[in-house]
Amino acid sequence: MPEADEVDEEEEMPLSLRLSIADTLTLGNATCGFMAVYFTTTGILIPHLTGSQESGMARHSAATAVILMLCAAVFDLFDGLVARKLRSSPMGAELDNLSDLISFGLAPAYFVLVYGMVADDAHQRVAAVGAIVVLLAVVLRLARFSCVTLKDGMFQGMPSPFGALTVVSIVLLELPFVATLLAILGTAWLMVSRVEYPKPRGRLAGAMLGWIVLSMGLLAAWAFDAPSGQLLLQTGCALQLVMGAVIPLFATARRVNNFRDNRREARAAQLP
Repeated sequence: MPEADEVDEEEEMPLSLRLSIADTLTLGNATCGFMAVYFTTTGILIPHLTGSQESGMARHSAATAVILMLCAAVFDLFDGLVARKLRSSPMGAELDNLSDLISFGLAPAYFVLVYGMVADDAHQRVAAVGAIVVLLAVVLRLARFSCVTLKDGMFQGMPSPFGALTVVSIVLLELPFVATLLAILGTAWLMVSRVEYPKPRGRLAGAMLGWIVLSMGLLAAWAFDAPSGQLLLQTGCALQLVMGAVIPLFATARRVNNFRDNRREARAAQLP
């Protein structure tokens, strides 16, 4: 009997290799990011290289790729919630970072790279530099997140899902190339900045989920050439950019107010 117990213990899977429900959601995140790259390649890049003029196919593929990034954001939102409610495996944090790198680093950077190859007024090599900057910004942000401890409920720098969706929104707005590149570089800077962003919990998580669902609807309307679909998509993309610009302003204003309050308290404490 003791020998049988030893055999069972040896055959039992190590704790570090067991996947939890939260880990399964995280793997869904990585899958969506990879498929976004797939649709960007097969539906946009390859038809462009082969001389195909099927603009409808490119529009459908672009919308599908962005919707997959949005689905990855949903998985990323829920894997954290599930991990807090249930449990996560010892490798959950590493899985999360690797999946985020695929879905919110590689996928949007590749989207920018392909944009530089297919857009009429774009410069391929300059766009490639912008894509590299986006990818490295996400790499640095995820690495810093793993080794820096912050106060509960806050992120330092724009969260990578929000940054990825902002970068894609900039491309879909079809602004002049220089303006597009500057906006992309500004978003990459925000991701590695020290600006504090609130974590999506409670009502904020619900608002974020609602915004993602609305964005999917706008992309579907644009993909199927619905009436005013282009206008609706551009409005949604513009709102995404506004949120990306306004949140840092509010965060900066809050830090300035906190600094002033601390100085006033320090002066009041020094008075006799």
